[in-house]
Amino acid sequence: MSKRDYYEVLDVDRNASDADLKKAYRKLAMKFHPDRNKNDKNAERKFKEASEAYEVLRDPQKRQRYDQFGHAGMNGGGFGGASDFGNADFEDIFSRFSDIFGGDIFGGDPFGGSRGQSRRRRGTGRPGSDMKLRVTLDLEEIAEGVEKTLKVKKHVECDSCNGTGAETEADFETCGTCNGVGEVRQVSRTMFGQFVNVQACPTCSGEGRIIKNKCSKCSGEGRYKSDDKIKINIPSGVANGNYITLRRQGNAGIRGGEPGDLIVLIEENEHKHFERDGNDIYYDLNLSIPDAILGTEVEVPTLKGKAKVKVEPGTQPGKLLRMKERGIKGLNNSGTGDQFIKVNIYVPKDLTSEERKHVEALRGEEHFDPASAKEREKSFFSKIKDVFS
Repeated sequence: MSKRDYYEVLDVDRNASDADLKKAYRKLAMKFHPDRNKNDKNAERKFKEASEAYEVLRDPQKRQRYDQFGHAGMNGGGFGGASDFGNADFEDIFSRFSDIFGGDIFGGDPFGGSRGQSRRRRGTGRPGSDMKLRVTLDLEEIAEGVEKTLKVKKHVECDSCNGTGAETEADFETCGTCNGVGEVRQVSRTMFGQFVNVQACPTCSGEGRIIKNKCSKCSGEGRYKSDDKIKINIPSGVANGNYITLRRQGNAGIRGGEPGDLIVLIEENEHKHFERDGNDIYYDLNLSIPDAILGTEVEVPTLKGKAKVKVEPGTQPGKLLRMKERGIKGLNNSGTGDQFIKVNIYVPKDLTSEERKHVEALRGEEHFDPASAKEREKSFFSKIKDVFS
């Protein structure tokens, strides 16, 4: 079964702070703690899943690799994966995250801090959305890594009002609906007691203030659509389906809100010469019958131009010739793959009468008779057996 996205597991967005991660993990760990879910294998699995997600995302280096390459960046390629939480002991998990649980996992406020504290600070605007962009790479680019300049059309911060959405700072006034708090509360009474529902203010969208005189360039949004160019360094060894996350390079937020991310999805072009297997590449070489029998030197393509390869006399169909470290540089300098050359023997279909005579002359020759060759091989191994018997 494929792993879920770590951010989805913890139910946080990709810009989540360390405090947000800790709070989300604590909440899940308490919910699925084994002491609260006796003999519940599903709860145990979710507890370990959350622990693994938090283990990766709380570490800046692991989080950066995960944001760039997803789960593939955690396994192999020299990265070093996440801890094996599938076999971990619960006490080991608790000790590892002792800064979260403290002495008693069930003690204190599970949400940390004041429950009535607003998640949106006054005047911070609304965050921008993430963007996805596909980049198609040739195998030569993947082999060494490449710098790309991406052209994107996105929302950028308004340079006229510096993202505020107002002509001047004096053009703001406190929201009359929420009195600047940024949220409104609705109290309902039922037979079970009193319930309070807190939500962002619909008038100011949680900002606590409204604009009296909007910026003429962006019409009060603090952003506008524009073409942009973004440079990205793509490391060697990436594969089809990998992605790289560029923080804060997505759509600008509304009125100063946090920008979204730009997620670059990697696609790999089919190569006219090579097939890829991990960091190794394979090339099909078609040899004539005389060249396979007598041996030859041939020129073959590589990812860095052409190279000569020696073919020994008597080379059989299907033989693999290896060119060391002529493949792809792995992610995170994890080593370079090889180029393998698979030998195929070309058999012509149409022969001239003269060519047919030459082939017919060889038909009865001992060394061209598979049965005779098998007998000679059998005789050879019998002699070897006699020597050691």
